[in-house]
Amino acid sequence: MTEYEKFLQELETFIFVENKPEKVDIIFVPGNGYPQMAEQAAILYKEGIASCILPSGRYSVTLGKFVGVQAKSDKYYEDYHTEWDFLKDVLVKNGVKENDILKEDRATFTWENAKYSRMVTDSNEISVKKAIICCKTYHARRALMYYQKAYPETEFLVCPSEVDGINRRNWKNTEEGILAVTGEATRIINQFSLMME
Repeated sequence: MTEYEKFLQELETFIFVENKPEKVDIIFVPGNGYPQMAEQAAILYKEGIASCILPSGRYSVTLGKFVGVQAKSDKYYEDYHTEWDFLKDVLVKNGVKENDILKEDRATFTWENAKYSRMVTDSNEISVKKAIICCKTYHARRALMYYQKAYPETEFLVCPSEVDGINRRNWKNTEEGILAVTGEATRIINQFSLMME
């Protein structure tokens, strides 16, 4: 194996994190415009994996507004003002009871998703010993790092969803996949100072 191939393999192992789901105290869904992560959270909820779900998000910090529904807009078509509004609708339409959905609608990027979610669980006096994060395949490492920073005492499992055709097996095959994965690595490096807060 060449040094280049070794680098790609190490990058792949670092970025793509996936665990087998098991019973947890809560499921976290970082803010986004894709329904698949919330749909995955709803499936786990209905299987009895968790009794509550905390979707998080206002809108993208770069856009300054909700990006809009990125997939399945025939099913999810309301006038959503925040990522949380959208994710809540996905959860409800997939069988999650409204009372079991917590609310965090201020976050504009991943570190805020984690940090503000911690404020929500603390204010609701929810002890989070074990949790699942439902996120994009290539967003797994960054989401895990930030939620682990916000919840240092918690064991996290990542149950990612493939939302745009990019996964661990094929990311190197397209320019879109390469940009997505290397972009995540770049964001982790550029946002390192956030971890020091």
